[in-house]
Amino acid sequence: MSAKHGLDVEIEAIVVETMADRRQDVQIWEMGGKGVFVKEVQTAVLEGRADIAVHSAKDLPAAGHPDLVLAAVPERADARDLLVGATLSSIDPGATVATGSVRRRAQLAWLRPDLTFTGLRGNIATRLDRVPRGGAIVVAKAAVDRLDIDLSSVAHEVLSTGVMLPQVGQGALAVECRRDDSSTRDLVAAIEHEASRRAVDAERGFLAELGGDCDLPAGAHATIDAFGDLTVEGLLASLDGHTVLRHSDKGDDAEDLGREVARHLLTRSGGAALLER
Repeated sequence: MSAKHGLDVEIEAIVVETMADRRQDVQIWEMGGKGVFVKEVQTAVLEGRADIAVHSAKDLPAAGHPDLVLAAVPERADARDLLVGATLSSIDPGATVATGSVRRRAQLAWLRPDLTFTGLRGNIATRLDRVPRGGAIVVAKAAVDRLDIDLSSVAHEVLSTGVMLPQVGQGALAVECRRDDSSTRDLVAAIEHEASRRAVDAERGFLAELGGDCDLPAGAHATIDAFGDLTVEGLLASLDGHTVLRHSDKGDDAEDLGREVARHLLTRSGGAALLER
């Protein structure tokens, strides 16, 4: 394998089943949020059964384990969300949209208050088989792209970030290792993508300022222009989608910028009142 696309080393994959994998009948927010996808995987690294953990960056809580370090963020895939089964404008009034994300529900409810929602769990193939009759599902575009799934035979729409702000870290991978494992840290540094890392650090700063694994609908998307300037847009909403707050700002320091966008939503846009409900 070329180091341009990955590490040129032999690897042994350690498959770890998480609580989220075992409890497909329970929605993520009912199990305690993001950590349900990563704790068992992190434990394998902490116990020495694995050298690195590879996560979807969107599954990582803002506060990391003190004995682990986010060693690398490879080049990010498409961060946008994907509506499958219909386009936003073509969904029938009152139709059902299936999604396990409160962030997606709130933003769709803001745009289309007539829609109804139901939960959605499972891998991508399972989810694509569960498109409600006359309705749609919402998935991460990166997941469909990575699996090279052909959607040409089904109605679908890529939702722009102006319509649907993504989850923090969506589309990016996060590689963790033990903080004291300098040799592994040096090895995985080869797959670090600077722009993707800056974007993910900014978005994670946003989430951290909201209070870590915020259980309210929240999202953030960081972009870097041709001049290297960083922009972060953040969102905080009520669970019913009746209130949706958005703010964007530019800056140099990734984490500080993410935190500043969150502070603006909390203190100047009235978002603190949402956290108190």
